[in-house]
Amino acid sequence: MKKTLSRRARVATGGAVLAAVAAGTFGTVAANASAPEAAPDRAATAAPAVAGKRDTTTSTHLTTDAATEAAQAALRAAGKEGQRITVAVVDRNGNTIVTLRGDGAGPQSYESAERKAYTAVSWNAPTSELEGRLENAPNLKDIPGTLFLGGGVPVTADKAPIAGIGVAGAPSGTLDEKFARAGAAALN
Repeated sequence: MKKTLSRRARVATGGAVLAAVAAGTFGTVAANASAPEAAPDRAATAAPAVAGKRDTTTSTHLTTDAATEAAQAALRAAGKEGQRITVAVVDRNGNTIVTLRGDGAGPQSYESAERKAYTAVSWNAPTSELEGRLENAPNLKDIPGTLFLGGGVPVTADKAPIAGIGVAGAPSGTLDEKFARAGAAALN
């Protein structure tokens, strides 16, 4: 004859089993974490994998100070012409290093400057040149984070893109790009 446990008994039994399993697992982890050094087991202590030089790359990055210097140079160039802009500098991966919003720059200019900088570094080309590519490949504009309007320029080291400078807020992409180039020129 089979005996049926009440719901309360099943819950209590299940809880006890889970507690025992958890205690056993935690006890094993805790015991391993605090166990004194034992003689090494040759199979368990294999040497870590070491990548050779042919398996790695070295990259160059723009410093925060240099990015700030470039952004300030772009703001000064725009200020001399009475333009209110925002300038953004991104690293090779499109991560923002610095964004400076000039006095009176429009609220849309912040995101636009970052997207222009991202686009310039991604394609290693000024965004004014990239605008023309939309005629043959209109779907390029659908790539997240990009903006194919004049105002973004890449920064290179040994012909490889390491950063992008984007400017937004002037009345034209031509002016935005002029100020972005002034920022890039400050790095030389």
